[in-house]
Amino acid sequence: MTQTPDAPHDPRGHYLALMAQRRLYGGITLALFVLLMVSGFMLADERNAGGFWNGLPQVFDFPADVLADTLPKLAALPGHFVTYFPALVETINIAAVSTLLGAVAAIALSLLSTRGLARWPRLIPVFRRFMDILRAVPEIVVALVLIFVLGGGPVPAMLAIALHTAGALGKLFSEVNENADLKPVEGLSSVGASWLQSMWLGVVPQVSPNYFSYALLRFEINIRASAILGFVGAGGIGYELRNAMAWGKGRFDEAAAIFLLLFLTIVVFDQLSSHVRNAMISSKKGGH
Repeated sequence: MTQTPDAPHDPRGHYLALMAQRRLYGGITLALFVLLMVSGFMLADERNAGGFWNGLPQVFDFPADVLADTLPKLAALPGHFVTYFPALVETINIAAVSTLLGAVAAIALSLLSTRGLARWPRLIPVFRRFMDILRAVPEIVVALVLIFVLGGGPVPAMLAIALHTAGALGKLFSEVNENADLKPVEGLSSVGASWLQSMWLGVVPQVSPNYFSYALLRFEINIRASAILGFVGAGGIGYELRNAMAWGKGRFDEAAAIFLLLFLTIVVFDQLSSHVRNAMISSKKGGH
């Protein structure tokens, strides 16, 4: 008994069916996203006593009050800069120390969570989930808990930002590690080097420029984060800004000075880190 051959496969029809299915799933996902956004906004507005639409016309009132207080007192701005410069230095110190601590922790976590490099391969999912947790919890939540335990000051802010930095940089560093050449590691292991020595001598020299570039970028972010945490009592220039704003009209010129100090600081460090990263990229290309 002869069997009838199957109908020839139609690649074009199969491709069109897959594209239609993908568009359908994409449309459903987009609709759900819009629905969640709208419902979330309506819920937030309701929890806020429906004050969003009523307060929208007043959104420029605060900037107008700041300008009205500042323009007649422009001559006092240099003095305010000098007054609040130590608080700015404290904010930069918080960002620098937290970036350093977070980067060191991130290097260890990234090496322990990279396939082919991990000391304990079975624990890779554990270290990855741990970094996910560090990234998922906002710095302000950790800072509030630490302030409750340790009291106000720069230490809770530094620890909170360092923990978040470890999770964020650990993810980026692990992706960089996956592109590292394993031959130096295998060579070091063959002559009896320990895992730590193999990582330090065989992997870190390859990826250190990328580590440094990501750490600089994170330092910029941490300056902003340390200023924000000052609003919850973590010290630095954010704490001074909160106090200046709390006094209301009459001291808004001090708030304007702090705004300018913070803005100029972020611009300076952004330009500096961009220059360093470009120099590193150029030297790397020149080396090749």
